[in-house]
Amino acid sequence: MDLPRHEAVPDLTALLSPELLHVPYVAARYPGSPAVTARPGLADGANCQLYAYAVLAHFGLRLPPLRSAELWTDRTATREVPAPEPLDLLLFAPTGDPYGAHLGVWLGPDRVLHLSREVGHPALWPLAAFRARDRYRVLLGLKRVRT
Repeated sequence: MDLPRHEAVPDLTALLSPELLHVPYVAARYPGSPAVTARPGLADGANCQLYAYAVLAHFGLRLPPLRSAELWTDRTATREVPAPEPLDLLLFAPTGDPYGAHLGVWLGPDRVLHLSREVGHPALWPLAAFRARDRYRVLLGLKRVRT
């Protein structure tokens, strides 16, 4: 999926709190997991979903603890959109299957904030960096939180 470029769209990177820039990747800390229920927040780390939802919450957008496949099929809390705007979620996968898809947050022109096992901490990547990796090569689509 090729996305149109929106050069006039602001980049929200400067508005992120310092705490959101230093979260370690921990696979066991996903939305609704026992580890998160016992110790909420990001201090103990997060997976890509928990991290993306925390970024959205930082900007006042809340989502239920949906896993990737649930998020992809959700039509109540989110809607699918054809072009990204700041704070839209992007779902990446090795195939067209949304189960276990990787989540990132669109922050501005060709800037996707995400937390991955590969990097180990939050990173800003252009879309080309996702396409270059087998595990993220398919952009399943974009989801926008309903407000």
